Amino acid sequence: MLFNSIEFAAFLPLVFLLYWFVFNRNLKLQNLFIVAVSYLFYGWWDWRFLVLIAFTSFCSWGSGLLIRKSRENRRKAKWINGINIAINIGILGVFKYYDFFATSFAKLFLGGCTDGILLNLILPVGISFYTFQALSYSIDVYRGKLEPTRDIVQFFAFVSFFPQLVAGPIERATNLLPQFDKPRTFNYDQAVDGMRQILWGLFKKIAVADTCAVYVNSVFGSYQDQSGITLLLAAVLFTFQIYGDFSGYSDIAIGTAKLFGIQLMRNFNNPYFSRDIAEFWRRWHISLTTWFRDYIYIPLGGSRVPKAKVIRNTFVIFLVSGLWHGANWTFVVWGAYHAFLFLPLILLGKNRKYTDIVAAGRHYPTLRELGQIVLTFALVVLGWIIFRADSLGMAWDYIGRLFTSGSLKPIGSTLTLISILLMLAVEWLHRQKTHGLEISYLNSHILKYTIYIGLAILMFFSYTNSESFIYFQF
Repeated sequence: MLFNSIEFAAFLPLVFLLYWFVFNRNLKLQNLFIVAVSYLFYGWWDWRFLVLIAFTSFCSWGSGLLIRKSRENRRKAKWINGINIAINIGILGVFKYYDFFATSFAKLFLGGCTDGILLNLILPVGISFYTFQALSYSIDVYRGKLEPTRDIVQFFAFVSFFPQLVAGPIERATNLLPQFDKPRTFNYDQAVDGMRQILWGLFKKIAVADTCAVYVNSVFGSYQDQSGITLLLAAVLFTFQIYGDFSGYSDIAIGTAKLFGIQLMRNFNNPYFSRDIAEFWRRWHISLTTWFRDYIYIPLGGSRVPKAKVIRNTFVIFLVSGLWHGANWTFVVWGAYHAFLFLPLILLGKNRKYTDIVAAGRHYPTLRELGQIVLTFALVVLGWIIFRADSLGMAWDYIGRLFTSGSLKPIGSTLTLISILLMLAVEWLHRQKTHGLEISYLNSHILKYTIYIGLAILMFFSYTNSESFIYFQF
């Protein structure tokens, strides 16, 4: 079920009313209702995959209890945690990566013949997201950061909570699970802010991402016939497409959760205003980058080891991050590309130079800051070409053709450019807020509703087709 669909427009109000007016008097019943509607939401694509998410949830819940019982026997607890990790990563690996590695093996050793060795499995929507979320629980229980829950309904609600189930944010059990353990009361101001954030997310998805997709898909689909300037424009528009698409989803998810009295972590923090690539990754897909930091990077030694090992650790998490995004060598190379961009910052000890917001306390950036933002943005655009390409050969060819001459293929609608500029302007003005429409400081109701109606009008005239969210494939 897509957030930008008629089905969800009917689903959300109904669930909201039942949640607060029918199931609000009993916490367990309310959590059970969350599980039921979340499974309905997820099963809308393919009900068969409900077995997988239920199995993943049960394994992690059960392993948490077994780890708790074995706390005095550290070795046994380690084995239990390891088995749960192996089961969940194994399921993810079979569905997402088996055919990829089998095909690569066949190309190297079997002359490309894949007869009889491929499984041709359908990739379950959001499997990478809910697998990592469930794993964070068992790992945190093993580390002693969290007491395991005996309430299986509560745990299933944590893993399957529908707003963030298929594309994040990837929540930690330490943040989300306790929220299902205590009664929730309706908060009007929180709900209104959630509706604003949903509106902002829909604007970024419909008016920015989906309209950019029309041009991007057309150019990437026939890139050999396009001029260098057209290819560059398409790459820039894809940069805004993937941001509008993914951060738009996150805004809708976080805003929807607020309607149910649940606080999710922030997943994007104005990444395209970053002054170097390290700052970009602290602001892009925050829930995933912090997951890799806490569960892979730091256990490997993090930054408290010699620089050679810091570089090794950085490459490990970026290569794994690239592979997490998809079963294609383009994603692995994209991850390696960003790891190489980190090298100068690590060697110079400047990878944590920018931890504050750009131009804090000022309306405009300095010329130096502006230059840093533009350079970082250009490096990110180049990386997105690799990410978007169907193959490494296409990525290399596309980049090479950026330097060819020819006329510019015009954008079909000027509303695309207007929407992008509006998005950038609003997020710059609200870069110290949690989302673009955090406008509770405005006292004029007329001004607020003018903004809401204006965004709705832009979405109406920008609407093309309901494009699936890009990160659903991951």
